Amino acid sequence: MGISASQVKELRNKTNAGMMDCKEALKSSGGDFDKAVEYLRKKGLSAATKRSSKSVKDGAVSSYIHMQGKIGVLVEVNCETDFVARTDDFQTLTKDIAMHIAATNPSYLNSDDIPGNVLESEKHIYKEQALAEGKPEKIIDRIIQGKLNKYYEEVCLLNQKFVKDTDITIETLISNMIAKTGENIVLRRFARFQLGEDI
Repeated sequence: MGISASQVKELRNKTNAGMMDCKEALKSSGGDFDKAVEYLRKKGLSAATKRSSKSVKDGAVSSYIHMQGKIGVLVEVNCETDFVARTDDFQTLTKDIAMHIAATNPSYLNSDDIPGNVLESEKHIYKEQALAEGKPEKIIDRIIQGKLNKYYEEVCLLNQKFVKDTDITIETLISNMIAKTGENIVLRRFARFQLGEDI
């Protein structure tokens, strides 16, 4: 089956993957656009896993100011080399992440950062809800895990759906950039300030 240049271009615009990767993805999926996107995601995650042991000593601190100075965000994203740190793609990534943080106000970077007492409290609430709804005891653990996964999507930055493309998470956004640049990229930390907060 022939793959047209317009199909390749459309997939490239959607995923930011390389032209040859997009062509390969479309061929392997028989021209099915959604399957091609999934193919590229898996490839990106595989590349990201291989790169995750590489040390990241470079990168950038980016800022985003919203609502005429009412909300401000600082984010540190690290990569392996200054060359990648200075690329437009990397700078766009850091700005997009900072803008996303301004919009969604995550509480934690990832689920490992959630204090144990907060997690236990959430689990207790979910268990009480399930029991009150008359759910069988044997499936309560699965219900709790499902609700925890939803909770992570709400409060953990890496688990959140990217505001500019809700088909991917922030973690996938970074994995896609790792696949594109060939360098390990780590979202190190962030801070969000809102005018009048905690006054």
